[in-house]
Amino acid sequence: MTEELFRHDATLTECPATVVAVGEQAVVLDRTVFYPLGGGQAGDTGWLRLADGTELAVADTRKETGEDGLPTGRISHLVAPDQREQLSKIKQGDAVTARIDAPRRQRLMRFHTASHLLCHIVGQPVNGCSITPDYARIDFHMTEPLDKAALTEQLARLVAAALPVTVGSVTEAELDANPQLVKSMSVQPPRGSGVVRTIRISGAGAGDALVDLQPCGGTHVASTAEIGPVVVTKIEKKSAHSRRVVLGWGDGAS
Repeated sequence: MTEELFRHDATLTECPATVVAVGEQAVVLDRTVFYPLGGGQAGDTGWLRLADGTELAVADTRKETGEDGLPTGRISHLVAPDQREQLSKIKQGDAVTARIDAPRRQRLMRFHTASHLLCHIVGQPVNGCSITPDYARIDFHMTEPLDKAALTEQLARLVAAALPVTVGSVTEAELDANPQLVKSMSVQPPRGSGVVRTIRISGAGAGDALVDLQPCGGTHVASTAEIGPVVVTKIEKKSAHSRRVVLGWGDGAS
């Protein structure tokens, strides 16, 4: 099992770790700050630094699967194609420092939280999404038209409100009793541990209503103010029952 430090603190950008396994194109660590592709969010990129200062570029991060196709609980750090020589220097038991591309991760976190705000605004089931550093795409199961300007304005208000974003959890029994918490039609929360991780976006004041609460394993900012300027760049009718909303960075976003 790889200890997933990003689940508890998404602000961590590096950590010491020990190499558990080395493959032809991947390194498995005992613990990591690298988020693996999942739930629509892209996998992290970054570097593994050896004790002698050698750095190995990580081009992607994925959940390892076994021969049966099921997750093993380990995370694979996929090295760039031109890193074979550096990879040959790593062996099981080596101490490394795992460091993500922090600016890229921050953009992913901002877009991921923005997508949760969009779920609240649209209020329809989600049947697909993709969170990248450059754009976010969310597909809603609906037939009604959507307006770009109206959605952008509502997003801006929620971002400006600086709403707190917190990690929590519900039991599987609580989730079964409240199936409306699951917004996605295509991806179900992982089960088996008895507890499901959640992301809560609360109102600005202690007595204000909840804005959004849903199961999510991804990384998020701590306040909607950290999202910065985002705009709806495109709305597409993908089918009779699907509307795709694409988010991009607004003027002044970094």
